[in-house]
Parts: sequence; C-alpha cells; structure tokens
Amino acid sequence: MKIVKGAESLFDQLKFWRRYLHEHPELSFEEVETAKFVVNELKKIDNIKIETNVGGHGVVATLTSGHGPTIAVRADMDALPIKEENDHSFVSKHEGVMHACGHDAHTAMLLGAVHLLSEQFNKGQLTGTVKFIFQPAEESTDEHGLSGAPYMIRDGVLQDVESVIALHVCPWHPVGVVQMNTGFSMANVDVFEATIKGTGGHGGYPHLATDPLWMLGAVLQTFYGTVGRRISPLDIVAASIGKIEAGAVSNVIPAEVKVEGTLRSYSPEAREKLAEEVEQVFKLVETFGGSYEFELEKGEPALNNHMEVNMVIEQAISEIYPDMHIHWEPFGMGGEDFGYMTEEIPGSMFFLGCSLEDGLDRDLHTPIFDIDENCLPIGTAIFVAAVNRFLKREESHHPLKRNSIQRGA
Repeated sequence: MKIVKGAESLFDQLKFWRRYLHEHPELSFEEVETAKFVVNELKKIDNIKIETNVGGHGVVATLTSGHGPTIAVRADMDALPIKEENDHSFVSKHEGVMHACGHDAHTAMLLGAVHLLSEQFNKGQLTGTVKFIFQPAEESTDEHGLSGAPYMIRDGVLQDVESVIALHVCPWHPVGVVQMNTGFSMANVDVFEATIKGTGGHGGYPHLATDPLWMLGAVLQTFYGTVGRRISPLDIVAASIGKIEAGAVSNVIPAEVKVEGTLRSYSPEAREKLAEEVEQVFKLVETFGGSYEFELEKGEPALNNHMEVNMVIEQAISEIYPDMHIHWEPFGMGGEDFGYMTEEIPGSMFFLGCSLEDGLDRDLHTPIFDIDENCLPIGTAIFVAAVNRFLKREESHHPLKRNSIQRGA
C-alpha cells in the first residue's frame, strides 16, 4: 500500500520532529517556539497556505485543488507542568514542563500527513481541500475558562469544513491496536469551588463558634454517599473532591473552608443534574447554622464521535492495515477539548496504541510517560488514508451535515 510505504519512509523524520518537540515543550497559551517550529517545517512544502496566530498560537495549513469538499485534521501542541523522570536522550530541556500527554507525537504525525497529502495534491490525485489544524492550549484554560479549541473556532477554523478528525496516543494499548467509539467517548469536564462559612472562634471555646470544619464532615459524608444517586445508572458520571483548604494555626477554628473538585459526565442531561446534586450537598450546611457559596466553571463538552466519520476512519484502517485490531470502547472520564469541534461539525477522534513493552506503567500525565515510536508512521498513514476516503467519498455522496451529531454513549 503506497500510503503505508510513504509513512514508513518518513519514520526518521517523524522521530526527529517528535523528539525535538519533546525536548522543547511549552505550556498552554505559551506555544510560541512550538508554533514557529511547525511553521518552519510547513514552509518546506510546496503549494500550501499557512495561517498563524489562529485562536492564539494556533497554526492552520491548507492544501486545496480549488474546489470540492473540505476536511480538517487536528493535532494539539501544548505540554504539561510536570517534571520529566525519563532517561532517554531527548528529555525535556525545560525544567518542570513535559510532553506527558503525547502532543509532541500528535504534532509530528500531522506534519507527516501534510507531507504525504501534499504529494498527492501536487500529482492531481485528490480533489477538495484539507485543513491541518495545529491547536494550542488543549490541556488548560485561561481566566475565561476557555482552552484553545473554542478560540480557534471563533477565528473561523471550521468555516466551510464538513468533518474533522483527530487522534490521541494510547498507552494502555500496544502498537498495532486502535481504540474507537461512537457517540459520547470522553467526559464533560466541570470544576466547582465551594466555600462553607461559619463564624470561627478560639480553639479552646468551640461551643462559642460556628465551626465550618464540623459542617464539612457532614458535607463529605453526603457528597461521597449520595452524589449521583438521583441520576440514571445508564448515565456515566463521576464526582471528586481534590482540594480542601482551611485554617492557619492550631488553636483557631477557621471562619470558612474552601472545597474544590471536578465533575465528569457524558450526557448534557447528566451534566446538569450532577451539578445540581453537588450544590444541594453544600446547602446542607444551612441546617447547622452556616452558609455557603458555590461556583461552577463549565469546561470542555463531552467528546462526541460521529458515526459516519467513524465508519470512514474504520474503512481506512481496514484498507491499509487489514490485520489491525480495532477495540470498540469509550475512552474514559478524561476531558478533551476536541469536543468543542465535534459540537460544531461531524467529527471523530481515535486512540492509537503506543505502549512501550518495558513493564512500566507509563500512563498519560505521569513523569515517565513515553511512547513506542513505531506508532508514528501508523498514525500518519491512518490520517492520510482517512482523508483520501473522505474526499473520494464526498465526490459521490452528500456531504455530512453540520451539527448532525450522533447522541448517546
């Protein structure tokens, strides 16, 4: 298969791109040098339009024949505030910053896809337009609670695009396995901040105080015992408290306790019910003479994979890798701001097996996260094959309708 051979011929280049980016990671909203690197590599390709500063530090490259359908392929570029503990030759040179979620690999594979698809366009083998979206700030949000995808959408990156695809490296599957899912596949991500308020007082005279820490005991017991109980068991939800902050010294009962946590869900209905349930838990403190404040910051929506887009990706994989195993299962309760894009137009993300067979648990967002780089040409080839199928399919079929998104997990 020409596409597979083409991707394999880029293996050394794919490793170089990935390793360079791994050595020079940048946090969300700070991807200045990463974007410059991507642009410099794109400039080596003929007949490609390059846009910079899209939705922040985003880069968009476009290949087109001048007419036909428009498809987009997206990769994220940012890293995480994690100190790397690997010992390979290309560890992060930026202290406390690491590509611990594989975005270096995603960017490298998308660069590889640009190279291979540009050759096909130059030879007149494809009709249509492909947008390559190099997205900043997937991992974090700004003071407005927004990550990179909604900013790129606001800047028009999906205008006239009929469908969009993406991938994510997957350390729980080996190279040669792809995980896919139709419908809701990753979670809505919301963050809550609550304050339990009392009067505080002297530690030696607790009977004179209204103690928010005492109230916290009832809140925690109720939170872990009842949250989610009024939501259908067919819905997928998770609620966790990650931070509790109170007091300054041992002999003073504090006047307030701050609690922060995360709410995860799949369906829009469960998302609303879960937030309501959690706020009701904090309302409990009023029965003990306290008061509360509750704030909810809505993060990225659930990743919702479109059935028709999945079908095309599956067909592309089967065509170029007929022996590849496709594992069908939701991706978990993690968040992915690609969900903003699949809210706008039909789209899908697949997970690409990348685990190193060294007996270590190199999970996402850990200091020892790493990949088997043999996955790089595979992801590149799947991108290219899927784009080919999309463009050739659209020549003889009606285009996928915007917002015709399959609902359900």
